Amino acid sequence: MPLIHISLRAGKPEAYRRAIFDSLYRAMRETLDVPEDDQFMTIREHDAANFRYGASCFGIARSDDVVYIQITVFNTRTTEQKKALFRRTAELLGESPGIRPEDVFVNILESAKENWSVGQGLAQFA
Repeated sequence: MPLIHISLRAGKPEAYRRAIFDSLYRAMRETLDVPEDDQFMTIREHDAANFRYGASCFGIARSDDVVYIQITVFNTRTTEQKKALFRRTAELLGESPGIRPEDVFVNILESAKENWSVGQGLAQFA
C-alpha cells in the first residue's frame, strides 16, 4: 500500500510525468510485491525559485532534472527489497522518461499498518 509523492521542476510535458508514474508503479510491483491497481501517487511541480538541490552533494552530479520521490509504505519491507526498489526505480526511470540515475532521489518512509485508512473511515490493515 505505497503512497508516493513526487516533486520536480515545472515544465515537463504530461507524457513525461505519466512515464514517471508508470515506471514507479512497475518498480514497486517488481520489487515490493505491490498488488495490481495499487496506485496512489501525486506529482508536484515547482518553479525554479521554489526548487533547490545539492548539485554535487554526496559526490553525485545532479542536474535541474532531479526528481524527488518519497514513498510511504508499511514497515514490513526488508532492506534487500528497498535496495532492489532503489535500483529498479533508477533503471526504469532511465528507460522512460529518460531520467539520469544521478537525478533519481528516493526516500522511503515506513508506517505501521494500523496507521492507514484507505477509505470508508476504516482501519483496513489494523
